[in-house]
Amino acid sequence: MYETSTRKEKIKLFLHILIPILITQVSMYAMNFFDTVMSGNAGADELAGVAIGSSLWVPISTGINGILMALSPIVAQLVGAKKEETIPETVRQGIYLSIALASIVAVIGYFLIDPILGYMELESQVRYVAKYYLLTIGIGIIPLFIFNLIRCYIDALGQTRISMAILLLTLPFNIVFNYVLIFGKLGFPALGGIGAGLASALTYWIACAVAVAVVHRMQPFARHGILRNWRPPSLAAWWEQLRIGVPIGSSIFFEVSIFSAVTLFMSVYSTYTIAAHQAAINFASLLYMIPLSIATALTITVGFEVGAKRINDAKSYSYLGIISGVVIAFIAGFILYAFDDWIAKLYNSNPEVIALTKSFIFYAIFFQLADAFGAPLQGILRGYKDVNITFWMSLFSYWIIGLPSGWLLANFTELGPYGYWIGLIIGLSAGAITLFGRMLFLQKKLITNYSRVH
Repeated sequence: MYETSTRKEKIKLFLHILIPILITQVSMYAMNFFDTVMSGNAGADELAGVAIGSSLWVPISTGINGILMALSPIVAQLVGAKKEETIPETVRQGIYLSIALASIVAVIGYFLIDPILGYMELESQVRYVAKYYLLTIGIGIIPLFIFNLIRCYIDALGQTRISMAILLLTLPFNIVFNYVLIFGKLGFPALGGIGAGLASALTYWIACAVAVAVVHRMQPFARHGILRNWRPPSLAAWWEQLRIGVPIGSSIFFEVSIFSAVTLFMSVYSTYTIAAHQAAINFASLLYMIPLSIATALTITVGFEVGAKRINDAKSYSYLGIISGVVIAFIAGFILYAFDDWIAKLYNSNPEVIALTKSFIFYAIFFQLADAFGAPLQGILRGYKDVNITFWMSLFSYWIIGLPSGWLLANFTELGPYGYWIGLIIGLSAGAITLFGRMLFLQKKLITNYSRVH
């Protein structure tokens, strides 16, 4: 990270940070993408089982990782304020916290899997695949959270290409593990969707090991000595990260979990409908990695400028990110519209599943537009460390407006399962509008306060 003075310099720095983050995010999501695509080719029951398992796993994992994302604005502002000497202990305490959170999630999840799946109206094979997909992916939960904490530290220093290299190195392992375990190659039994969970867990261990080796041996990370001089866990240090991270994680959880809630509500429909919904949401989520990456880059750049008290520069990055997200959203919408048949056939060869998937993709065009506007706004507000009000806005928009409206449309109109997708569009749009208003208010307030001081 470094100070910029012209718009051209800002665009250059922003792209320098963004592009590796984007490749990293796509690589991370590609694990879920390949899980879904390859499971779908093993059968509709396997795809539906992975869909249900993912709908329970993804919001929890992304929510916890959202808590760990607090490290990015903390470290970015420390760098901007030239207080790097406090970074190593901050990261070490973050590693302790990631292990603690992973352990809590693993224990609670183990005891709740059967009651939750038993409550749902699932075919027996779908329920079986969902259960053991979750149990096997849980083998990698601790290394996953440690890796994401370390990745936040690496990215906050502006070294986003390192994170990208780690993910690109480990992604081929995930593809090979999926192929071997899902379809039963090289003497291994064919585990179907369960094999996808085990493949992801093994990949998490590899990614974590590589990340630890990188921060221990490579510069500029080695000079911080993250893995040296360990002190006991500090509840005060944990609280500093939780104070910022819990609202971030909760906001992400409420956004991601609304998609999972829709999948769970769809368990009353046929296995083909569940499979088609999962296929459409999976590909649309792959495209969502673009605005999500923009949000992460904005957290770093805005946080750096705020830490250095360059308020107008932080504002310039904000609008640069928003414009980028909207432009890319129109491109993504065109891809969904023009290649819907090709996308649907990626996941399954059943004609009924393909037709249903194409119908869901039509609605995905519109909700990804709202996402492309709202996600960068969340990244901007995280850069300002403004997270509490953002949390309440997300809760209200997604769960008080979006999900109830979707339920009403699905159950009291002829839209059926598509009503839930219209509810997603409504909730995401409401969230984007409220977040934009919050950003305008905060920027005006900071500029006014800075002017008074000077």
